Amino acid sequence: MQHSYAISDIKQVINAGGNIVDDTIINTLLTDSRRINNPAGSLFFALDGRRDGHEFIADAYTAGVRNFVVNHRPDTIMPDANFLVVADVLAALQALAAHHRKQFNLDVIGITGSNGKTIVKEWLYQLMSPEKSIVRNPKSYNSQIGVPVSVWQVNETHNLGIFEAGISTTGEMDKLEAVIQPTIGVLTHIGTAHDEGFESPEEKLSEKLKLFKNCKQLIYNYEALIDHKDELKTRECFSWSRKFNQVDLYVFSETTISGKYYMRAMYKEKEIECLLPYRDEASVENAIVCWATMLAMGYSPVDADDRIERLAAVSMRLELKHGINDCSIIDDSYNSDIQSLEIALNFLNQQNQHQKKTLILSDIYQSGLQRDALYKQVAQLVTTKHVDRFIGVGTSLQEYASLFNLPQTHFYADTAALLKELGKLHLQEETILIKGSRSFEFEKISRALVQKAHETVLEINLNTLLSNLNFYKGRLKPGVKIMAMVKAFSYGSGTFEVANMLQYNKVDYLAVAYTDEGVELRENGITMPIMVLNPEPESYDKLVVNKLEPAIYSFSLFDEFVKFAQGEDIINYPVHIKIDSGMHRVGFEAFEVETLCDLLEINQYIRVQSVYSHLVASDAEQHDMFTMQQIKIFETAYKQIEDALGYTVIKHISNTSGITRWPNAQYDMVRLGIGLYGVDAAVPREESGLQPVATLKTTISQVKKVAANETISYNRNGSLKTDGKIATVRIGYADGYLRAFGNGVGRMLVNGTLVPTVGNITMDMCMLDVSNVEVKEGDEVIVFNEQQRIEELALQIGTIPYEILTNISQRVKRVYFYE
Repeated sequence: MQHSYAISDIKQVINAGGNIVDDTIINTLLTDSRRINNPAGSLFFALDGRRDGHEFIADAYTAGVRNFVVNHRPDTIMPDANFLVVADVLAALQALAAHHRKQFNLDVIGITGSNGKTIVKEWLYQLMSPEKSIVRNPKSYNSQIGVPVSVWQVNETHNLGIFEAGISTTGEMDKLEAVIQPTIGVLTHIGTAHDEGFESPEEKLSEKLKLFKNCKQLIYNYEALIDHKDELKTRECFSWSRKFNQVDLYVFSETTISGKYYMRAMYKEKEIECLLPYRDEASVENAIVCWATMLAMGYSPVDADDRIERLAAVSMRLELKHGINDCSIIDDSYNSDIQSLEIALNFLNQQNQHQKKTLILSDIYQSGLQRDALYKQVAQLVTTKHVDRFIGVGTSLQEYASLFNLPQTHFYADTAALLKELGKLHLQEETILIKGSRSFEFEKISRALVQKAHETVLEINLNTLLSNLNFYKGRLKPGVKIMAMVKAFSYGSGTFEVANMLQYNKVDYLAVAYTDEGVELRENGITMPIMVLNPEPESYDKLVVNKLEPAIYSFSLFDEFVKFAQGEDIINYPVHIKIDSGMHRVGFEAFEVETLCDLLEINQYIRVQSVYSHLVASDAEQHDMFTMQQIKIFETAYKQIEDALGYTVIKHISNTSGITRWPNAQYDMVRLGIGLYGVDAAVPREESGLQPVATLKTTISQVKKVAANETISYNRNGSLKTDGKIATVRIGYADGYLRAFGNGVGRMLVNGTLVPTVGNITMDMCMLDVSNVEVKEGDEVIVFNEQQRIEELALQIGTIPYEILTNISQRVKRVYFYE
């Protein structure tokens, strides 16, 4: 059952000022005005972050929210709203969650570490859910905001909590510990993640250990805390190790048997065993952490072994893929609970490429709610999120079918029944969210609906793209707008998929190269302003119909557009004036600006939205004098234009590198391009929070033994110096892996090892020297990712990262991930 508090009680808990107009009952905490499901029972926290939450109070109020926690009241009068005024809104959120946690006497496992937190949390949930009613963070909600929102889920039906906590700097863990109040601590792998937020790795570890300061028990890797023994003295400890035998669980033997990982260990002076269905090092360590935790909590070695052997893979990411019949498929087919359903539906609502939105949902298990309350909540959520078609799978959903009052509903007893009838549903031109509990095997539905494609895949991480966007937002002066460049298929990363994310996260403008690119965005639900950098006169009609804004960079273009506007009776159509300040590609030069001003002064057919120019070498210190000259030319030009117009316009000249290197040139707006995708020549990688957005991967189609000096590929250019083996992989120059990478110039990652190309790159394939790597057909091969970055590929063939990204052909399937 959902826990509720009167707003007057909450006021006392968080020590707030302000008046109570109506003593509302609150059961939902809200931190995002775009994610409102229960306005009447919601309390909105106006958090200060990259955007000031106070800016969105009006949006929340319009949506029906009447309860707010703020650090100052809004200027707009809202007489029927309750405003709780506090000095620190985030602290108030955490205080309320901490108060809520104290109402329940249950064991809570607190998990922290550098890596593996989410996997360990989800695996412990799998391992212990047969006899426990468990509440846990949805996905990886482990931040200063995510943790209190997660802990708010605790109710009377739960007898175990499992919460992970992530920190990025000092002082954060004390706050999370006060919210989680763990009774059992679990420390996962300690690595280099977030090192930049601490003076040393030792300081980072000490900060993480603060989560366990009041735990009655701690499970940890013995080696990780050798130098921190003083911090462990006040609690019961359960240690494990793969090196030392003076521990509670000593793993002394590890081997592979029939594709599974077999471990033997000493526990309570007896030999025990454990079989794991995964072999990679990260999974092995995470499994040992879970093994140790189960034993520490009293599970028998036999039960622990039996359950760990059946551990299922954890997919924490939503996958957006192209589907059959021009559908878009959001695949979340391994995880179904009410919290992750809400997250997935929010992502569904971001996707505007199709008017129709469809949800395929299975019965939900282990919710902690009575079934009637659970499915009423599900039905309300589905209605609030404007789902058009609902497809329910499972006997419980069949039983509660009457709750779902949507335009189209379909119910099936099991997955097999749905698959049998799938063709009769006529799924076409809709966005389909597949959300199922693991036992329903919804991956079969995904395979049936996803468009069959080339095995070479470009994976785009939308969370990373958002993180990169926020990296630059954090470097902008207050009020500076962002124009995101999505030309050239968003630098090879996709069109509407990327644009939807940018629109949802309040970017101010998009820019495309040609009118057709803008039209495609409009056809796929993008409603925000779009500038067209190279408008063709032949497409002015499409440009105006789709409310696209042309860049005007020459007198001929100016005249042609004005004539078109005259003929169509168009007044004050928005345009953007391009100044050539030194690029000498397109744009009005300095000596032409006076004539341009004469034309603008008497013109009623257009209205200048912005004046802009383009920095030639904003990332290059040796050209800084030239950049300063460009900025001076631009300033002179826009001042002349504004004087002639009699009104101010948006000014912008900074590109990605200019944002960080030339903060005084941010003006009213900046144009963010390849930085969104994790590449910025002006930001040293070791100092950057940027991460690569894309991973290009393929697979091995065949492995061959080749004798020394036998020739490989066309023109007999390739050979091995000694006897060895080559792997043929499914990528070639038709996919965008250029011929220049051939003959050892390019390298790819195979099972974690960089290996060189051999011979010429062919149209659809290329060969790799895998003589020193254990490989088999079907193994994954990484062309670029965060380990082998795009910048390194560009260096290999003497080009720039832009060319690497934009060369990836359309036949390479794009898959989008969102967590």
